Amino acid sequence: MAEREKLLEIKNLKQYFNQGTSNEVRAVDDISFDVYRGETLGIVGESGCGKSTTGRTIIGLYDATDGEVLYQGKDVHAKKSKAETKQLHQSMQMIFQDPYASLNPRMKVNEIIAEGIDIHGLATSKKDRMEMVYSLLETVGLNRDHANRYPHEFSGGQRQRIGIARALAVNPEFIIADEPISALDVSIQAQVVNLLKKLQKDKQLTYLFIAHDLSMVKYISDRIGVMYFGKMIELTTADDLYRNPMHPYTQSLLSAIPLPDPNYERTRKRKSYDPKQHNYGPDEEVKLREVAPGHFVHCSEKEFEEYQKSYKN
Repeated sequence: MAEREKLLEIKNLKQYFNQGTSNEVRAVDDISFDVYRGETLGIVGESGCGKSTTGRTIIGLYDATDGEVLYQGKDVHAKKSKAETKQLHQSMQMIFQDPYASLNPRMKVNEIIAEGIDIHGLATSKKDRMEMVYSLLETVGLNRDHANRYPHEFSGGQRQRIGIARALAVNPEFIIADEPISALDVSIQAQVVNLLKKLQKDKQLTYLFIAHDLSMVKYISDRIGVMYFGKMIELTTADDLYRNPMHPYTQSLLSAIPLPDPNYERTRKRKSYDPKQHNYGPDEEVKLREVAPGHFVHCSEKEFEEYQKSYKN
């Protein structure tokens, strides 16, 4: 099997926010992981766990407190020339959570989508620019007539499609999708996720897909990382996470997923998670350890040995 190419490397990333003189919020607390070219890495966790902050720090919307974000081996947060910064912004794009707040209400759709085209000088003429906009609209399931309308004239699902078209306008390689379906009706969510999967196949895109819905993340992701209070507590393939959830917090998340089975739902027992159950000593080293090939769990040495014994091949 050929070795996969690392597109993105996150090394000991920290993002701390100071609130007042003594209140420090460790939104992202020393996490490391890789994203391979062509894959979708899903990041899940409850609200406030640091997953969106991770995405925003990776793309450079926040300056990292510490650690490294390497995109194709180059540090995203290091000083760069104007040309290097422009190239990085073209390679990495973001789809935002709120399709209502992320589009400028004073701009027409063609202006919103063409903004990146103009900044990066991708069109040779006004006619070429509009043809690119029309093509992008059709790519995301909209039509040419939508180009001269304003965002308020569209539904939430349509607005998110406009946001996707805007991200695609500069021909990126890597897209961070920050909870792109959480503000949409359930009936629309699957349409948007299917669109993202189709675009990935057609354009050879790499995704970091951030969400709190584990079932939807499993559907789109090759691998899944689970975050809890700024820490990456489990990371493995989507199938393995469902088959072999090791960390008690992951088990609690999975136990909360409803199934369309009345008999199962009547007897379903949800597992609760209490971080105190680990009872770590003051000198115990707790870190992400590889319990099985490609399956990492945040644990102590003692827990690591127990996880290895209980892992099902």
